[in-house]
Amino acid sequence: MNPVLAAGQLIVSVALVLSVILQARGAGLSGAFGGDSAVYRSRRGIERRLWQFTIALLVLFVLFSMTSYLLDKTGP
Repeated sequence: MNPVLAAGQLIVSVALVLSVILQARGAGLSGAFGGDSAVYRSRRGIERRLWQFTIALLVLFVLFSMTSYLLDKTGP
């Protein structure tokens, strides 16, 4: 595995986890199982930018993963 791809994938994965954690809406265990009574609303401002940033990180993570898989010379 290319060390540059491995480092990039590691950095992107940590950023992706952090961006998902920042988006947590429900507090506690009841929010995890649908007990949250929040009304649906559209994302605005920083919440919308964080959502778009998370999607961009997801695309980057998939690209890093696919590239490292395709460039792996030890496979079949």
